[in-house]
Amino acid sequence: MTRKEQIRNAYKLTGGHANFYDGMMTYSTLAGKAICRLVWNMNREKNLRYIEQALSGIPEDFSGKLLEVPVGTGVLTMPVYQTMPDADITCLDYSADMMNAAKQKADYAGIRNITFRQGDVGALPFEDSRFDVVLSLNGFHAFPDKEAAYRETFRVLKPGGTFCGCFYIKGGCRRTDWFIRHLYVPKGFFTPPFETEESLRKRLSELYEDVQVNMVEGIGCFRCRKKQTGK
Repeated sequence: MTRKEQIRNAYKLTGGHANFYDGMMTYSTLAGKAICRLVWNMNREKNLRYIEQALSGIPEDFSGKLLEVPVGTGVLTMPVYQTMPDADITCLDYSADMMNAAKQKADYAGIRNITFRQGDVGALPFEDSRFDVVLSLNGFHAFPDKEAAYRETFRVLKPGGTFCGCFYIKGGCRRTDWFIRHLYVPKGFFTPPFETEESLRKRLSELYEDVQVNMVEGIGCFRCRKKQTGK
């Protein structure tokens, strides 16, 4: 199964019972499509493209240790994890409600090689250099202490390991910037300061190599590799 097919299965996972969050992330409900178009200037093709890019750091035949933080409801990743029976997957989220939703999806998909942990990305409960891949989808723009999040995700990643994912990037889309500033920040959904494409590239390049940042409207999809000598 190709990565694109795996992602498309996320649309099927919501069925006719998708909540608002899942419907928006998968562009699968009327309300979700409206938010994607209005706030993020995304149609189905763009939505699929940014998710595919964000997950591109996970090899198709991955069998190592992976940390996803935050896991959210797991709607985007459970179809991918379903094709990775030999991987050792850990999913962490601060929200018990989100994590329970992800657990339900894992159970429904019959995924048994996942450990769920409730915790804070700013103080990850794992030893140094534990994971081959650290994945963060749509999380950093909501983390209150972003410096701690960058520091901790770097710490638990093995030298030579991959850090990948996506989150909101300021300056990528004027429409999105307006909604973030006037709606998402006042409601506490997102927390400044926000990266720009330039600042993200600079930040990642200071610690990682093979840095790639691709923009899809206001979403920055990144993939990089921790330097073998990284401490």
